[in-house]
Amino acid sequence: MRGLPATVAGSALLLAATWVGGCGSTDARPDPVQAVAAGGVHTCALVLGEVRCWGDNFFGQLGDGTTVPRSVPTLVTGLPGRVRAIAAGGRHTCALVDDGVLCWGANDDGQLGNGSTTDSPTPVAVTGLPARVEAITAGWTHSCALAGGGVLCWGLNGRSPPGTSSSLVAVPVPGLSSGAQAIASGFYHACAIVDGGARCWGTNDHGQLGDGSAEGSSTPVAVSGLATGVQSLAGGGFHSCAVAGGGALCWGKNAAGQLGNGSNADSPVPGPVSGPTGGVEAVSAGSSHTCALVAGGAECWGFNTDGQLGDGTPHDRYAPAPVHGLGSGVHAIAAGGGHTCAIVDGGVSCWGFNAYGQLGDGSTQGSWVPVPVVF
Repeated sequence: MRGLPATVAGSALLLAATWVGGCGSTDARPDPVQAVAAGGVHTCALVLGEVRCWGDNFFGQLGDGTTVPRSVPTLVTGLPGRVRAIAAGGRHTCALVDDGVLCWGANDDGQLGNGSTTDSPTPVAVTGLPARVEAITAGWTHSCALAGGGVLCWGLNGRSPPGTSSSLVAVPVPGLSSGAQAIASGFYHACAIVDGGARCWGTNDHGQLGDGSAEGSSTPVAVSGLATGVQSLAGGGFHSCAVAGGGALCWGKNAAGQLGNGSNADSPVPGPVSGPTGGVEAVSAGSSHTCALVAGGAECWGFNTDGQLGDGTPHDRYAPAPVHGLGSGVHAIAAGGGHTCAIVDGGVSCWGFNAYGQLGDGSTQGSWVPVPVVF
């Protein structure tokens, strides 16, 4: 259970955010809550320059020096300087600070990047990164950073996720030494915007690399049909999404409708998401669901057994459905293993699976609609 969250084992992260999936990272905003990131079964937020996390803490992924789960936010200790971005992986978390990147939590595959395989309940510095890092992202057992137009990754590579080989420290991704503008991670794959186009690498058993094949690649491959105009990317469990031309496109695994194209058939190439009600501003991919920030609020689609779509039901959706009760004050959205969170008018609301307190409302009761995080 601790190795794979119940929702992940039962369905297809990250990890988003953004679990990114996203598993993923979010940039700081001039609001009290500046960023939110949803991991496998934990969540973190950047609040007035401090990082606070909640949910499962078996591996120390909350960063408070303990392994005690928390149903309300707890302060991450030992982060030096200004925090610029955060990323939540399957069972670990990373923060981008002025002087580099620090990670904490599970480290069995080297996903903390400090040269060891020892879990850490407090932040440790990633080794091998250049002085200036612009962005970070976290997958299930790997992490990546964008620096000077190049991409470096660390952690597991046994299933061909990012990097040249499994590494306990940051190593450059072949072919991505320049031109990269943004990065995103899924379970065992990653993607980057390079000179306006999308490229992905890692496992590809469901077509999540988007090159029309099912062959994995340890080097980046061009995503079919997305050579220019890509505005943002998101990596889910075994699917990927992009925002281009004001609309969302997704590819990869689709068993629960997480591609949002009205079907449940996998696709090895990008296809448009069926009709979000407003212009898509951002997209975040979770384990088996996806959410978008749109002009009128937020919409989600895909797996919904735990209510992670926030539409008030436990029913899967093969096309976008509005999240209940968020209105138009949504500034960011992050999809995790089986839950989702959003920044709403300076606060955070979450919904979905909550067995470990990852909704942050002081309980372990799941919710099919957004509930406010108790800071």
